[in-house]
Amino acid sequence: MNAISSSHSHPAASVSFSSSRKLAVLGFLFASAFTTALAHSAPATNPKDLARWQASAQQVTISRDQWGIPHVAGKSDADAVFGLLYAQAEDDFKRIELNYINALGRLAEVEGEVEFWRDLRMKLFIQPAQLKAQYAKSPAWLKQLMNAFADGLNYYLHTHPEVKPRLITHFEPWMALAFSEGSIGGDIESVNLNDLNALYGDKPEYLSQAQSPILPEPRGSNGFAIAPKLSANGQAMLLINPHTSFYFRPEVHVRSEQGLNAYGAVTWGQFFVYQGFNQYNGWMHTSNAADVIDEFALNITKKGDKVFYTYEGKLRPLKMVEQTIPYSSPMGMVSRKVKTYFSHHGPVVREANGKWIAVQLMNEPMKALMQSYLRTKTRDYAGFAKVMDLRANSSNNTVYADKDGNIAYFHGDFVPRRNPQLDWTQPVDGSKRSADWQGLHEVKDIIHLFNPKNGWIQNTNNWPFSAAGVGADGSSPRQQDYPRYMWTNGENARGQHAVKVLKNAKQLNLESLIKLAYDSELTAFETLLPALFKAYDVKPEFALTEQIKSLRAWDLRATINSTATSLAIYWAQDLVAQHSNEARQKNIPVVDYLPNLPAPALLAALQRASNRLQNDFGNWQTAWGDINRFQRLSGDIQATYDDNKPSWPVAFASGNWGSLAAFGMTATQTTKRIYGDRGNSFVAAVSFGPRIQAKSILAGGNSGDPKSPHFNDQGEMYSKGEFKDVLFYPEDIDKHTKRKYHPGQ
Repeated sequence: MNAISSSHSHPAASVSFSSSRKLAVLGFLFASAFTTALAHSAPATNPKDLARWQASAQQVTISRDQWGIPHVAGKSDADAVFGLLYAQAEDDFKRIELNYINALGRLAEVEGEVEFWRDLRMKLFIQPAQLKAQYAKSPAWLKQLMNAFADGLNYYLHTHPEVKPRLITHFEPWMALAFSEGSIGGDIESVNLNDLNALYGDKPEYLSQAQSPILPEPRGSNGFAIAPKLSANGQAMLLINPHTSFYFRPEVHVRSEQGLNAYGAVTWGQFFVYQGFNQYNGWMHTSNAADVIDEFALNITKKGDKVFYTYEGKLRPLKMVEQTIPYSSPMGMVSRKVKTYFSHHGPVVREANGKWIAVQLMNEPMKALMQSYLRTKTRDYAGFAKVMDLRANSSNNTVYADKDGNIAYFHGDFVPRRNPQLDWTQPVDGSKRSADWQGLHEVKDIIHLFNPKNGWIQNTNNWPFSAAGVGADGSSPRQQDYPRYMWTNGENARGQHAVKVLKNAKQLNLESLIKLAYDSELTAFETLLPALFKAYDVKPEFALTEQIKSLRAWDLRATINSTATSLAIYWAQDLVAQHSNEARQKNIPVVDYLPNLPAPALLAALQRASNRLQNDFGNWQTAWGDINRFQRLSGDIQATYDDNKPSWPVAFASGNWGSLAAFGMTATQTTKRIYGDRGNSFVAAVSFGPRIQAKSILAGGNSGDPKSPHFNDQGEMYSKGEFKDVLFYPEDIDKHTKRKYHPGQ
């Protein structure tokens, strides 16, 4: 027996060429043209398929309102799904296709070897053969929906021959299982590509994982639920406020004669409303902060060509799976083969301290898809809770409200039961049975709330222990009642802000709920600025006197005319850029670390921020609205911005500073101005009762086509936080319908 040392623990990677050698010799141009032709050549349409598509289309009516929002009505649920996917493809097929290229681990086929490791990561968890097997054993009703999903997209491609897919020219029903939750990538993205390459690779120059931003815009969302006693009309209310990449989800309405009637945000290419409501209840998902992904350290031994790991004192063979990853190259389509390894915990994804690390996470595509769809048809809390019992939603918390006046919160849904004596924030010893997952917690045993006495619930991707307030006035869950692994995140500035605005809320209507959700305070500066003022008072810097005076007079509210907002944010951004590495080394969140910096560092950052504002805009006293802008120039997935082209001022700011209405820039900044691309995207406020009342807004517009009138028709309203009325009932939809048609017309 020979233990594999770290210097010999890289599984062999080999290269094979799927295009012929002759083709390679002919050169780059011919090969590229050949590859492009293959990608764009749609298969011939089967007459039986076409007849089925045309029959389905006649059962579907799409009504486009004045905002271009599709109100899709079908005879059956399957007909509605058919129409929904067709309508989505009309609005932005390229985003649909890209989502499935990514979900199926085929990104390198269009982007080249730079995406090799991202594809390998996906294939460790998602394989077509496994998804086809899941499809085969799915219940009949789910198969019908998956069939309709594929038919709707294929009929769109058939009726739009001018659309040239980058790769997927024909959709198969089983593909829907590759992308069964609304969060792209979800849990799988927790696997680090650099680590994966270090274990399995031999070409580090092909790494595609970019460095994380120093202070990335928070991924997540806000959700508020309001009990009837706090609303003006005595009905429960729900705020739906996902913080995502802009243009990540469109706004849709889908209904059928079988009881489907869901309105809200759908992730491109999926057939269920991810965050939204029906006539009975509503659901808002925020990113999960429960621990649902675990790592297991394995002691490795090699015998000949086989690799083993120790488990309960015995050697167990690692399962070897040779993965073939195709990718485009100057020589055409080629592929590399990589030997990957699996333990009973899951795939091996990295090496640490001479041990291989396996990762375990939820991989239940059929159950996840069932849960994602079935919750959209629930009629009350009991039905919603029953769907939650599928326990196949690993990436989300849920904020809930319904027409019966109930409000609720679930901190996760899929929560493995584990040994509470182990530290699950670190890799645990995978050689011991005591570290194995022990099934799942029942939903009733996870952190949750149902009709708390305070009358409101909030979640901002923060910990659950302020979800219904803090202190004597709160009704929040208690830490001591739950195992430590049930939460990972601490409190955040948005959570503190949410508690502040909700604790005195009463007589709320849609307008006042929206006003709370857009409250302009930047709560993080409550703790950041006092440290700066103390530093100045101890040793005043004459050159900064006016800046300190401006910040002392600031009410911490972000407005388009505020120059103090600009100065404060540029100062804090400078501190983060200078001191984030120190915070990481000490394992302290950087925003929490900043107030403890020495006085010279705080004052020096203010001087640099002033200089930057002066250099970029001609005056350190520049209004926030002159800097912070909303701009949409093209339908490109990787957006670019231009200071010389039209844009609108935006008052709200990054969620890192406590802005409930989040607006941050994640793209590499090549402009002087800040152009938001992540944060508030689709936002809705809903009042339940005998008749739904709702308002919504969408970043930019529903179409990804710059030539469409609905590409940016909501842009100015979005920048001002102004909402439109939701059209939910047929009589209201009919009054505002601009185009009504069957798919294919």
